[in-house]
Amino acid sequence: MANEVVDHGRRRFLTATTAVVGGVGVVAAVVPFIKSWEPSARAKSAGAPVTVDIGKIESGQKVTYPWRGLPVFVVNRTQAQLDALPSQDARLVDAKSNSGSAEQQPAYAQNESRSIKPEWLVLVGLCTHLGCVPDFVPTMKPEPFDPEWKGGFYCPCHKSRYDMAGRVYQGVPAPKNLLVPPYHFVDDTHIQIGVDPKEAG
Repeated sequence: MANEVVDHGRRRFLTATTAVVGGVGVVAAVVPFIKSWEPSARAKSAGAPVTVDIGKIESGQKVTYPWRGLPVFVVNRTQAQLDALPSQDARLVDAKSNSGSAEQQPAYAQNESRSIKPEWLVLVGLCTHLGCVPDFVPTMKPEPFDPEWKGGFYCPCHKSRYDMAGRVYQGVPAPKNLLVPPYHFVDDTHIQIGVDPKEAG
């Protein structure tokens, strides 16, 4: 028995084969485990950008679209509504849209109209007080809740008011302007909600 010849070639072959089969087994076990960490298709679609057609929204009209389970208001403002915005500055908490995080008011919304194109307003339609959905009151006439009303959003739950740029009035429970979601214009009649202009380009 001491004189047995060891077949080194066969030993190397069996060692290499065992290592390869073991490696394949480890990969086969790990891939489904790692895949389980990825969000489900439902979760992916819930956070996915939404492209909407704004071509049929008439001047002065608001349309609401769902995005990530949130109502997003898209308003085609009239020239009269835009012209009235500066007249409200002294009554607002953050007239120049400088407060808040970049998520609250992205750089392209830090202007009088809080928008990329002045006539098109895009906002998350949730009151910044307790998350109620405010009413759209576009009329520019005295209202029971504001004798100097120039159009905007009114939350009847706790009486918070926002102008036609979603800027919050002083003396109401809501602390901040309505949120401007990431969005960009795909073309003249379509916007994509969920992707800001830098990411789109």
